[in-house]
Amino acid sequence: MGLELRQQLKLAQQLVMTPQLQQAIKLLQLSRLELTETVQQEIEQNPVLEEETSSPESAGDESASEKSQENPEPPAPTDQTAEVSMKDSSSLEEINWADYENEYETTSSFKQRDSDDLPSRIDILTKKLSLEDHLSWQFKFIEVSTKDRDIGDFIIGNLNRDGFLEASEEDTIAETGCSPESFQKMLAIIQDMDPPGICARSIKECLLLQLAHINLGESLPYDIIRDHLHLLETKNYAAIVKGTKSSLRDVLAAIEVIQELNPHPGRAYSDEEPQYILPDVYVYLVDGEYVIQLNDEGLPRLRISSFYKDIMKGKGNNSGVGSETKDYIQDKVKSALWLIKSIQQRQRTIYRVVESLVKFQREFFDKGPAYLKPLILRDVADDIEMHESTISRVTTNKYVHTPQGIHELKYFFNSSLGRTDGGDSVASESIKVRIKSIVQKENPEKPFSDMALAKIFEEDGIKVARRTIAKYREQIGVLPSKYRRKPKM
Repeated sequence: MGLELRQQLKLAQQLVMTPQLQQAIKLLQLSRLELTETVQQEIEQNPVLEEETSSPESAGDESASEKSQENPEPPAPTDQTAEVSMKDSSSLEEINWADYENEYETTSSFKQRDSDDLPSRIDILTKKLSLEDHLSWQFKFIEVSTKDRDIGDFIIGNLNRDGFLEASEEDTIAETGCSPESFQKMLAIIQDMDPPGICARSIKECLLLQLAHINLGESLPYDIIRDHLHLLETKNYAAIVKGTKSSLRDVLAAIEVIQELNPHPGRAYSDEEPQYILPDVYVYLVDGEYVIQLNDEGLPRLRISSFYKDIMKGKGNNSGVGSETKDYIQDKVKSALWLIKSIQQRQRTIYRVVESLVKFQREFFDKGPAYLKPLILRDVADDIEMHESTISRVTTNKYVHTPQGIHELKYFFNSSLGRTDGGDSVASESIKVRIKSIVQKENPEKPFSDMALAKIFEEDGIKVARRTIAKYREQIGVLPSKYRRKPKM
């Protein structure tokens, strides 16, 4: 069989995504924080782009200001800023510099400026105390040898955010070269520090340390945690009563003490900053109608630099710029314009999607989550004449502030459950809300099982399977009926 090279012509159609189109799709699915970071990167990489610092009202007068720059007029004498002569110190002496002292310098000790030992303002700036800092500060006041201090520092450095020791005894011995006795000695010293229950290796040890800290080392709560913690997890109170040979009343009183303990003692000193949700859209009720307002706060206002505009026009000293420079600037201008148009298109698309959601879920905005209707991406896509993939990208990591709280846009899309009476379908989210409401009102001594909840919905004409009830119950954080049951006294 011979091999040969041959040329063939073939006619075919294919969709080619330009870099500009890829950028527009990428911007569409970014969150607010990611969009801000992307825009800042573009500003750094594209010299033509610049952030508009003026207000929107003054931005409309940009053309007028450009004309005034072409024909500048000398400013009026009254507009000139008066110069301050440092030679004339009489005006400076009249200033009461004590008025400029901050609140940290109000005491008499801070007002004395004669000593060089006084702390400066930089010295009194603080940061949030972490768990490691808190323990290290306590460890400094304990007199131990240098070797033991290295062991203690290693133990403190291997605590997780909950305050539990992640390094095993074998790992500590291998890293520090200490003996098992030295490890146990330093472990006991650190476990005696604040907060109580710190440096434990399990939940059981953490709770036992806290009980010992409040002088309950020989008590019924201590015995329950030490010997019957697995029964407490399943709320098998009868077995606990039998195992501890105590009355039910005493066991319940001991359990109340246990519930006051903290299973995550290290979180009180977490240095992690909370991440607050900033909604992309606000929906307000004004005179019976819902008004949609996009949240542009924090998003940079972009524009093309006037300096590079003059280069392209060949104005002033920029008339001698070469063709290669102009081509480079022209490419950057096109990229900048496409970015600005993509951001504007993104905002318009978000507005249209929220407008459609308000139309479909009007009862939710009026009455609450229990009145959510079944909705899929295709419904909104057909309403605003866009593709489903576009709707999916727009509703990802986007949040809306409504009279019913802040929700992700994905929240409004729910699967439907049919009714046996032939009525309108019910959204799955409304079923979850109703399950939570029923559980809150149930008799704690006789809680509803999943089958009982399914029968309640069936009586109302809603057919929900028992396993579906169990799935929804787990999603909203409701325990099974055997764990919700309160023992009879």
